[in-house]
Amino acid sequence: MAKILIIDDEKNIRKSLREILEFEKYKVEEAEDGVNGLSMASKEVFDLILCDIKMPRLDGLELLNKLKEGAIESPIVMMSGHGTIETAVEAVKKGAYDFLAKPIDLNRLLVTVRNAMERTHLVTETKALKKKVSKNFEMIGDSKAIAGIQEMIEKVAPTDARVLITGSNGSGKELVARALHEKSNRVAGPLVEVNCAAIPGELIESELFGHEKGAFTSAVATRKGKFEMAEGGTLFLDEIGDMSLSAQAKVLRALQENKITRVGGDKEIKVNVRIVAATNKDLQKEIAAGNFREDLYHRLSVIPIHVPSLNERKEDIPLLAEHFLTQICSDYGMVKKTITKEGIKELQQINWTGNIREFRNVIERLIILCEKTISEKEVRQYASVGK
Repeated sequence: MAKILIIDDEKNIRKSLREILEFEKYKVEEAEDGVNGLSMASKEVFDLILCDIKMPRLDGLELLNKLKEGAIESPIVMMSGHGTIETAVEAVKKGAYDFLAKPIDLNRLLVTVRNAMERTHLVTETKALKKKVSKNFEMIGDSKAIAGIQEMIEKVAPTDARVLITGSNGSGKELVARALHEKSNRVAGPLVEVNCAAIPGELIESELFGHEKGAFTSAVATRKGKFEMAEGGTLFLDEIGDMSLSAQAKVLRALQENKITRVGGDKEIKVNVRIVAATNKDLQKEIAAGNFREDLYHRLSVIPIHVPSLNERKEDIPLLAEHFLTQICSDYGMVKKTITKEGIKELQQINWTGNIREFRNVIERLIILCEKTISEKEVRQYASVGK
């Protein structure tokens, strides 16, 4: 049952609001002034707080400030019998969810409460999903190589410096890109990913920069590109070594001028994005072969980060195995399985050409095909399938 806190110095108003809300099946608590209201909101989690503005000891706007300073996440609806547009605007600017003028209209009250509850539910759900996503993209390992990468991320993430991540397929380049975004000052903005290898050369420019209606046969409407979608956030250009030379030239211009032009258009659009790029290719060799622009390489590689292959950090295998056993068994709704010490040693003997991606697949296969405790023999039997 959703819980609501009413903070108002007028007993009759508290009583009226309580009766209305309890009739709607909400649980209601009361505070007769701002000081008591602050104390209650600090000790207990409420789904919504209804707060009067004019109160003795601590008025509503001061209370609103203190609630926000205390990181109280409940939506707060301010109420006042002396309400003006200026008061309402000030309350919303300070972080109130909404403002209700007294005498309070019953329908408006119930709609506001319902909308605020939906917001609370969405915020909670979003946090849970973000937590789950973060766990899925967590960097696992305590090897010297991983410690060095994590240290570099801590230093670089708060800046807007461009980063070029190198490493073989499946080594975890995307994890580094996500960590850079999540620890940056742009974390509230989007992280937009473009797999340059997966998009045909003739479409990559439209994908990155968008297009105007009629720019080409199938352009039936104007469309934003990834640069615009990543506004205020991070644009992750994965497998940038596979980008066409014409697209490279446009990307270089965008990095130099912080402006783009949609395909088929002539209007310059300002963009504010941080670029993180990744590749499994040796870009110096690609430059020598005439496949990659040297000036773009230098623009992208302000901070180079190399992600080692799993074969280069086999001391991380016990931690990785534990992580994937926990994660995959949880996803399948299974009791967690374990691998014997001998089984772990066997995993460390394998040549992991597919890196972390291959390793996760093998752990999933072992979970599905083996009993509760996975033996060395089973690792030998099933880990080599498909090799």
